[in-house]
Amino acid sequence: MRYFITGTAGFIGFHLARKLLQDGHEVVGFDGMTAYYSLRLKEARNAGLAQFPSFRFVQGMLEDRALLEGAVKGFNPDVIVHLAAQAGVRYSLENPKAYLDSNLIGSWNILEIAREVGVGHLMLASTSSVYGANPGIPFRETDKADEPLTFYAASKKSMEVMAHSYAHLYKVPTTAFRFFTVYGPWGRPDMALFKFVKAMLDDQEIEIYGEGKMSRDFTYIDDLVDSIIDLSMVAPSESNRVADIDTLSEQGPFRTVNLGGGQPVGLLDFIEVIEKTMGKPARRKMLPMQKGDVPRTFASPDLLLALTGRKPETGLDEGVDAFVRWYMEHRSEID
Repeated sequence: MRYFITGTAGFIGFHLARKLLQDGHEVVGFDGMTAYYSLRLKEARNAGLAQFPSFRFVQGMLEDRALLEGAVKGFNPDVIVHLAAQAGVRYSLENPKAYLDSNLIGSWNILEIAREVGVGHLMLASTSSVYGANPGIPFRETDKADEPLTFYAASKKSMEVMAHSYAHLYKVPTTAFRFFTVYGPWGRPDMALFKFVKAMLDDQEIEIYGEGKMSRDFTYIDDLVDSIIDLSMVAPSESNRVADIDTLSEQGPFRTVNLGGGQPVGLLDFIEVIEKTMGKPARRKMLPMQKGDVPRTFASPDLLLALTGRKPETGLDEGVDAFVRWYMEHRSEID
């Protein structure tokens, strides 16, 4: 199959593209190579994908409609996976316009192009942040998600709503999948695991927000990629509606799906796993909850399991160990 993926120099896009290429698919990657974090890391990911003859890379911003349109139409993909976005919850407090440009205008360009080419399945990366401070656990796709706590979350929920309208108007089968704290090798430097490991190796304090009382539903990257690929084969339609728990719209081929295992871990327990893996204690600096943070995330994986037959299962010990080993091997190349 032919996959067009935005964000292939990013953490998740790199892993997804590499797995698809290893499995014999064709991939065109599109990425803006922005300086939100280390370009050396993005370039190293890109170099890994460039080794595959069935991979082609196009550098450009999502807001560049003509370039994006030419890249998609010249490839005629079976599936579009839109992962590129301005990421980061806290950064959205500093530079909200970056989220407006990428996550709204850029995503609208993707919707328009998907409509024009009549793609078989449009897949959009959303986030567990859309649930805000949802009091009910686990978070189910049928829960209300109309009270985002950050502009990042608001931009992702807005993308979902725009996509629903396009699915209704133009019948483009669309799946919006909501990530839950993804981690693993080649991860982003602004994520907790990367920051904690780097600080501990440098004998610096790690900053623990919310006095360590928060919990997160951590999802290992390989599990996430498997889930995305599994879902790519299940374009929303009445033929695969799941009774009682489905979010398949009555108005068009649109569905939201959680990508999480439903196994939340407390932040202090997470840190203990890192300490055990690294064989040294962390110097801890306790800080209050940051603006926009939520106390917990907790995915219900029931819909994902019903649609694909599996859900994320990798244990935290295994996943953290894989990240630490990767970081130790590549540190000199990416710091």
